[in-house]
Amino acid sequence: MSLIDLKLHEAADKLAAGEVTSRELCEALLSRVEEVEEKVGALVSINDEAIITAADAADARRAEGKALGRYDGLPITIKDNIVEEGVEARCSSKILDGLEHVYDSTVVKKLKDAGCIIFGRANMDEFAMGSTTETSQIKKTCNPHDLTCVPGGSSGGSAAGVASKEFLGALGSDTGGSIRQPASFCGIVGLKPTYGLVSRFGLVAFASSLDQIGPMSKDVKDSALILDIINGEDKMDSTAIPGKITDFEASLNGADIKGLKLGVPSEYFDVEGMEEDVKVSVEAAIDRLKELGAEIVPVSLPNTKYSIATYYVIATAEASTNLARFEGIRYGNRFTDTDPNSDEPEIMQLYNETRSRGFGKEVQRRIMLGTYVLSTYDDHKFYHKAQQVRTLIRQDFEKVFETCDLIVAPVSPETAFKSGESTDDPMKMYLADILTTSVNLAGICGISVPCGTDSKKMPVGLQIIGPALGEKKLLQAAYAYEQNSGLKLEEAEL
Repeated sequence: MSLIDLKLHEAADKLAAGEVTSRELCEALLSRVEEVEEKVGALVSINDEAIITAADAADARRAEGKALGRYDGLPITIKDNIVEEGVEARCSSKILDGLEHVYDSTVVKKLKDAGCIIFGRANMDEFAMGSTTETSQIKKTCNPHDLTCVPGGSSGGSAAGVASKEFLGALGSDTGGSIRQPASFCGIVGLKPTYGLVSRFGLVAFASSLDQIGPMSKDVKDSALILDIINGEDKMDSTAIPGKITDFEASLNGADIKGLKLGVPSEYFDVEGMEEDVKVSVEAAIDRLKELGAEIVPVSLPNTKYSIATYYVIATAEASTNLARFEGIRYGNRFTDTDPNSDEPEIMQLYNETRSRGFGKEVQRRIMLGTYVLSTYDDHKFYHKAQQVRTLIRQDFEKVFETCDLIVAPVSPETAFKSGESTDDPMKMYLADILTTSVNLAGICGISVPCGTDSKKMPVGLQIIGPALGEKKLLQAAYAYEQNSGLKLEEAEL
């Protein structure tokens, strides 16, 4: 087996057994990057020298019997909106060109404390605003299964890099489906943890009440492994859940789903644009779970139909506030082409020039929409109404979880579509998240696991949804399905 074919947990075992060195592992991946990156476009930056230096340090620790633990020397890629000291975190935007950060995000610190090597930064939709990675101002990312198709978004670079074997595993962020949807499109596993289980400190904010960092990996066990490393309380994040949960990976051993009650919401199958191939693949996966001993229960989530509208009011309002700081004075790349003869004050010209040229069209669209919903009518009418509906959506889930352990459904109503199809039709991009946004609104956990392909051989994802802090049961169900599905996706030919 080639080193680039290894799963993270397999690589960890081989490192511990002395069967491979971290340097050998990283050199193999760097060779793969050199081979396919020009076609895939998964990375916005990678520092070969720093990676090899870190790998040599990990190997030296192991040789001296001073390894930092099982994960010492494992390379993991991070999304471009996660801060690392001394490195640009541009969020795939022109407005943050040249801004090197002076601290590590909590997840990066946890990875480094465990001995993991930061293996480059993955491309994304600008400021995580998009579902295709086409809003990136840095480069284009392609789906490894069909280079003419999008990889999904906003964590498209993370998904494409795992699928193309440029990375062993990666971190993404999920605000409305940005881990699960690209995982589905690229045929990998993507986990959106419970809100607060993983610290957001050092994650450049899109929508603070919705954002969550999570793992993207080749299999379920690897997602559990990454979650073991990055979860836990953080004094730098007031929304982080106290304590730390351990043994996500260990809990998969002997995972049995006999008697597990799985709810199937009709609302997730009757949405506009549901492709027949997606429906068939997901229904076949549900049948397989039933064969494994799970009890399938029809359930209803009646307020699902309001989730997209609710999400785009709350998310854009929070984005408008969060991105106000990027104006070329305190933060961000400054554009100073002002007109001394203009009636507009020079400072306002600078703001307008910087934000118009620094932000892409989709980010500008969402900032304007968010500003509108916060400033129109009496007492923030739209935003407050959206928060009320958010409560109803959360209560729908709570009611279902009184009788069911987990929920199973599609991740997206369609498989990866052609690049450019949503460029002039933002609604197509927005509707790609119609089955994922409600999980973020409710603050609960969800995972995407490959469950089939469509007639074009593009991957289909099964979404499993769990209650708050229900990750262990969620991962056990996903693992049981994965190990017994008999599914083997055709490898992307690059």
